[in-house]
Amino acid sequence: MRPPPAECVVNPRLRLVPAALAVWAVALSGLLGNWPIAVLTGAFACLVGALAVHRDWCARSCALALVVAAPIAAVSIGFRIHQSAAHPARSAAVQAEAVVIRAELSTRPRGVRTEGFAAKPGGVEAVVVQADIHWLLVAGRTHDQRGEVVLVAPAKAWRDLLPGQQVTARGVLAPARQGELTVAVLRVRGPPQDVTRAPVWQRAAEVLRSGLREASTTLDPEPAGLLPALVVGDTAELSPRVVEEFRTAGLAHVLAVSGANLAILCGAVLLLLRVFRVGPRGCAAGAAVALVGFVILAGPEPSVLRAAVMGAVALLALVLGRERSALPALAASVIVLVLYDPALGTDPGFALSVVATAALVLFAPRWAASLRDRGVPIGLAEALAVPVAASLATAPLVVGISGRISLVAVLANMLVAPVVAPATVLGVLAAVVAPVHGGAARLLVELAGPEAGWLITVGRRASEVPNASVRWPSGWLGGLLLAVVLLLAYGLFKARRTRTLLAAVLVGAVVVLVPTSVVTPGWPPDNWSVVACDVGQGDAVVLATAEPGRAVLVDTGPDPGPVASCLRRLGIRRVPLLVLSHLHADHIGGLAAVLADRSVGAVAIGPSHEPNWAWEEVRRQTRAAGVDLVELTAGRRLEWPGLTLEVLGPKGRTAPVGDDNTAINDSSLVLRAHTAAGRVLLTGDIELEGQADLLGGHVDVSAEVLKVPHHGSRFSAPEFLAQVKPRIALVSVGEGNRYGHPNGTVLDALTRGGALVLRTDRDGDTAVLGGETGPRVVRRKK
Repeated sequence: MRPPPAECVVNPRLRLVPAALAVWAVALSGLLGNWPIAVLTGAFACLVGALAVHRDWCARSCALALVVAAPIAAVSIGFRIHQSAAHPARSAAVQAEAVVIRAELSTRPRGVRTEGFAAKPGGVEAVVVQADIHWLLVAGRTHDQRGEVVLVAPAKAWRDLLPGQQVTARGVLAPARQGELTVAVLRVRGPPQDVTRAPVWQRAAEVLRSGLREASTTLDPEPAGLLPALVVGDTAELSPRVVEEFRTAGLAHVLAVSGANLAILCGAVLLLLRVFRVGPRGCAAGAAVALVGFVILAGPEPSVLRAAVMGAVALLALVLGRERSALPALAASVIVLVLYDPALGTDPGFALSVVATAALVLFAPRWAASLRDRGVPIGLAEALAVPVAASLATAPLVVGISGRISLVAVLANMLVAPVVAPATVLGVLAAVVAPVHGGAARLLVELAGPEAGWLITVGRRASEVPNASVRWPSGWLGGLLLAVVLLLAYGLFKARRTRTLLAAVLVGAVVVLVPTSVVTPGWPPDNWSVVACDVGQGDAVVLATAEPGRAVLVDTGPDPGPVASCLRRLGIRRVPLLVLSHLHADHIGGLAAVLADRSVGAVAIGPSHEPNWAWEEVRRQTRAAGVDLVELTAGRRLEWPGLTLEVLGPKGRTAPVGDDNTAINDSSLVLRAHTAAGRVLLTGDIELEGQADLLGGHVDVSAEVLKVPHHGSRFSAPEFLAQVKPRIALVSVGEGNRYGHPNGTVLDALTRGGALVLRTDRDGDTAVLGGETGPRVVRRKK
C-alpha cells in the first residue's frame, strides 16, 4: 500500500502570496485587454489552485487561498471592467460630445501646469480631479449609469473644492487612457454649478492643511513648498525645480504620501504610548486612530488609501501578536486594494510600493544582519541595507517608467533618511496645532525648516553630479532587461568563484568611467563661444565672454532645473546681463533659478510688457533678488571683453497690448552677438511680421550662426533666412512637442542654403566654437 504523499512545506509567510499575485494578474490582464480575459485569467488561477489541492503540490492553506481569491477577483473585477467598457460616456468621448454631468468628487483637485508659451511657469492654471458620475446628459438624453471620470477644469474656480462635494459641470468629453477604469476625461468649461457642501471631516482636514501651508510661509519659498508636500502630499506651492532635482536624485517618492508617512506617524504614536507603558492592544488602538486621522488629513488619494490598508493589516497583526507577519500583511493588502480598486493593477505607484515593501521585508533584514556579522554597527547596517534593497528592487520598474537609471539614488536616500521622520512628525504637529495657535504652529515649522532645507540640499547636490542619471531602454523591455542584469549580477556575487571577478569588473568600470565621465567629462569644450542649452520646449542661449566663469544669458527656458544645470555644466558663476527676449513662459520660466544661484548684473527686457502676469512676475523676482531691470531698444550696443551685443529689433513696432501671442512674439528682442566664432543672430520668437519689419528697415541680419526663430515653426520667411544665410542653424526645441516644431519646410530651406542644422531635442546642449575655416560645433549628446 502506497503511503500518502507528504504535504509540501511552505513558509507560512508566503501562503497568501499566490492569491495576491492571482488577483493582481486578473486586474492587469483585464485592464490591458478586456473583461473576458480577466475572467479567463481568474478561472485559470482557480484551476491551478484546485489542482494544487488535489495533487498536494503545496500547502493546502496556500492552494485554498488561491481557489477562493481567484474566482472572486474574476467576477468582481471582470464586472467592473465590463461596466466601464459599456458606459455611454466612452462612445460620447470618441465623438467629442459636449455634455453635462452631475458628479461627486473623489479626490482633491491637483494643480497641473498647462503646456504652452503663454502658460505661467510653475503656476497652476488648471486642475485635475477624479469624480464619480451620478448622471450624464449627452445629446439630449440622460444616463444614470455610474462611472469614474477625470475632470480637467480651470484652477481659479475649482481649486478649493473638496472630496465628497457634488457638482454639475459642462464640457467636452475626450477618451481616457488605455488601461484605466476611467470612462472618459471631461474638459470642463466654466465654474462648477450646484455645488453641495463638503462633509464635515473634509472641511476640518482642509482647515488643518491650510494651517500648515500658512505656517510654512515662515520658511524660505523652497522649504515652504516642500514641507506640505512631504507631510500631506500638498504640492500646490512646490517649486518645479525641486521636483526635477528630486527625480534626478531618486528622491521623488519623498514628495508623495506613502506607507513611509504612516509608518513614521504610527511609529511615533507607538513610541509615545509605550513610554506610558500602554499594552499591545492599546498601542494598536492609538496607532489606528493616528492612521485614520492621517488619511483624513492627507485626503483619500490612491497612495494614501493603499498605505492605510497596509497599515491596518499590520496593526491587526500586532493585536494578534504576530509581529513577523509583514509579508502576509503586504499580500493581504494587495488582495484588498486591488479588489476595491482594480485600476491599481496598472498603477506604477502601486507596483513600486508593493515591490519596495517586499524588498524591505525579504532582503533588507538579511542584508543588515550580514553586515552586522561583519562588524558594521547596527544603525549603520540598517541605514545601508534599507535604501539598497528598496532601490535595487524597484530599479526595473523605475527604468521601465522613466527610461533612466539614477546612479546617486542609494546615497541620496541614505543621506535624507535621518531627517524625513522628524520633519514629518513636526509637520503633522504643526498642522494639528495651527487652527488653535498660529504661533506654536510656526515654531514647529521653524524646527522642521532645517530638515526640509537638508532635503533640498541633498536633492540639489545629488542632481548636480555629472551623469547623475543615465539613459536606459524604457517600457517592459527595458525593465525586464535591467531585472535580468541585476539577477545575473546577484547570482555572480553569491557564487564565491565569480565574486572576485564581479568585484574586479565593477572596480574596472569605476576606474574607467569616473575619470572620463565625471572628472574630465569633455564638456564644455575649450574656447566655446555660444551654447544652445537643452531646456525642452523653450530657449536659453549662453554667450561666453573672455573672462572665465562669466557669460551673457539670453532667455531661461520654461523650467528652473534645465537652465541651472546647463550653466553649472558650463561653469558659469556670473551673468553680467540676462536678456529676456520676450515674456512668454518658455523664455522666462527659469529666471528664479538663475537669480538664486548666480551673480546677475542686470535683467534686460524689450519694449513689450505683456502678458501682464509675466511682467509682474519678472518685476517681483528681480526686486526680490536686488537686481536691476532695464529695457533695451533697437540701436543699443553693449560690450564685454570678447563679446559685443547689438540690439537690432524690434524695428518699427509698437509694444503689444493684451495677450495677442503673435504680437508678443513679433516684439521679441533681436540681438546680434559678435563672438570669437563669428556673428550670432538671436531672434527670439519673431514671426513673419517681425521678420518683415527687420528686412523692410534694411537691417543687416547676416550672421554665421542663427538661433532659428520660434523653435523652427513654419512662420519663418524664406527671404529672411536667405538674408541671414547662416552656416550653422540652432533650433531650440522640446522632444515630442505638440506644436510640430521644428517645421520640415523651414529645415529644408536652411539646409538648401548651406546651413548645418542642429536641434537640442536630438543633440542636447550644442556649443559653437571658432575654427580656422569658420565656426564648428560640439554636441553634448543627451
